[in-house]
Amino acid sequence: MGDPGIDERTQRAAFDRYVVPEIEVLYRVARSITRNPTDAEDLVQDTMLRAYRGIARFDGRHPRAWLLTIMRNAQINRVRRKRPELLRDPDATMERLADEDSGDLGPEYQVIERGYDAAVEAAVAALPEKFRAVVELVDIQALSYQEAAEIIDVPTGTVMSRLHRARTRIRNHLEDSGAYVDGRPT
Repeated sequence: MGDPGIDERTQRAAFDRYVVPEIEVLYRVARSITRNPTDAEDLVQDTMLRAYRGIARFDGRHPRAWLLTIMRNAQINRVRRKRPELLRDPDATMERLADEDSGDLGPEYQVIERGYDAAVEAAVAALPEKFRAVVELVDIQALSYQEAAEIIDVPTGTVMSRLHRARTRIRNHLEDSGAYVDGRPT
């Protein structure tokens, strides 16, 4: 199952050291990529399996970037196999929003907050892929510019530029939709 060049104990120790601490991040990124909890779990499992098989060749530097690159490649392969399912399910998004707990806030605030969240989600979804990817990695997953650059295989400056342009497009989208006026959510 693993690399024949190292023993299974060493392979498991490396997996526990580099992969297991990143499982939560992998799942968050997978959720943002797939927009579906079941698909996210499958993608994380596929990523972990590939990481286990390749752990002997991993140099120990930047495990998160290494794992997210594996995830990105796994997702590309999955999408290629499932082209007819590229369209998102709008019902799943509404169901997720309905299930979110807004605490002890009043119903009026909950409606406004959910509407704004939906507007932000729509603005991010409307971005071209190259901009959406940096927003998801840097703003949503809280990765550094360098980590994001390694994952999408572009220079750090390109990540910063794309992020700036993506944020501008999101802000403009929110202003155009009336969800954001004078620098404040409405």
